[in-house]
Amino acid sequence: MSIASEPAQTREHSASLLPPGAKLPKYLQAAAFLLWRDRLLTRTRRRYGDVFTVNLPVFGRSVVVARPDLVKQVFTAPADVLVFGEISPLGDLIGPGSLFAMDGAEHLRERRLILPAFHGERMKAYEAIIEQEARREMASWPQGEVFATMPGFMRITLNSILRAVFGAQADDLADLAEVLPPLVTLASRLTLLPLLRRDLGPGSPGRRLKRLRERYDSIIDRMIDADLTDPGLGARDDVMSMLLRAHYDDGSSMSRGAIKDELLTLLAAGHETTATSLAWAVERLRRNPWILRRLVDEARDHETGNTLRMATILEVQRSRPVIPATGRHAMEDFPLGEWVVPRGHHIVVAARMIHHDPRFFERPLQFQPDRFVGVKADTYTWVPFGGGLRRCPGAAFAHMEMDVVLRVLLTEFDLDSTDAPGEAWRDRGVAFAPGDGGLVVLERRRGVARGAGNTPAPAPASL
Repeated sequence: MSIASEPAQTREHSASLLPPGAKLPKYLQAAAFLLWRDRLLTRTRRRYGDVFTVNLPVFGRSVVVARPDLVKQVFTAPADVLVFGEISPLGDLIGPGSLFAMDGAEHLRERRLILPAFHGERMKAYEAIIEQEARREMASWPQGEVFATMPGFMRITLNSILRAVFGAQADDLADLAEVLPPLVTLASRLTLLPLLRRDLGPGSPGRRLKRLRERYDSIIDRMIDADLTDPGLGARDDVMSMLLRAHYDDGSSMSRGAIKDELLTLLAAGHETTATSLAWAVERLRRNPWILRRLVDEARDHETGNTLRMATILEVQRSRPVIPATGRHAMEDFPLGEWVVPRGHHIVVAARMIHHDPRFFERPLQFQPDRFVGVKADTYTWVPFGGGLRRCPGAAFAHMEMDVVLRVLLTEFDLDSTDAPGEAWRDRGVAFAPGDGGLVVLERRRGVARGAGNTPAPAPASL
């Protein structure tokens, strides 16, 4: 039965159990969210508390949650009660074979095929690729002048994913590097603008998105054809070769369409987000030189390990979450604390609000990596990767990638410090990046050669 066909009395009862929220007309709320997202949500929370209702573009009437006990309820809810793929704009953009587009048993089945690619021995193979790409990119970085690090970090993460995930070499790597950045960037910017996704003719964003996707599909088809005739396919470590060899429980293989969608999902989820977190790390460390000095000492001493560096990564993701929220869609009336979220409504877990709440993190606006030294991040107050069955499967890969890139940066360069105000948050469609791109001034350390430790690799991609 649709919501519209339910008895009025039932609808009114459910609506009366919704949290309070802004009284503006829904179209004005949606417009305010697109234009002043953080300001709208912050002011609404200040007025109504940790749980409130707001009308969002694409998702409609939504309940925003900024309380850990309620976050736990959302993340541990049955997969058929609170879903994601049903209403995911990313799933709609990437395709039906994407994890973003799946729910329930289908989502779990696909997730089981992908998770082995980001654990164990495979991660060690990826680490060498990432170090190669980091050293090669940083060999060309200017010294003694201000520049934005984010474009360089984007090249590192793109090349790393193209080699580790796509298994791309030479011509394929160059072709994918040409088409994927504009494809992912355009899709990201159209996530909350569904009307612009339509093909409205030459020059329209929808037509450009369609053409970019067609080029991507053509390249992957060519790669699959070559891989299926590769006698060494079974010995390869890249994710694409693993998906080509994988089988579901019933013995069937993944379709070409599913492989294309899943590879694009992994790139969309792990390319720009990790590069943005690295740019935020530089932005934060320049403004906290005492932490930077300790990280340099740790990186120089290989016996020390990476305890502080990993704590710094957690703190960057807490203080500057690239994805400030994650959501679910209620397939039936869902009790949430003292409220009831009616079927058809959306629930938003406000990660950034929780991360900056002094009740959950002491002095939350200060950058303090030591809060995570010897302390495991809490599942329901530290949520940059979402949670529950939909927690990002590439979280371990992202942390390993950031760890390797920061280690290379800290051992090869001296970073200047600054007392300039922190860079503003810049909305890039889905992710939030430092407004100036993570500015820095670098000087290569004495005795460190350009690209030291690098080994031959496929030609680098460019952005």
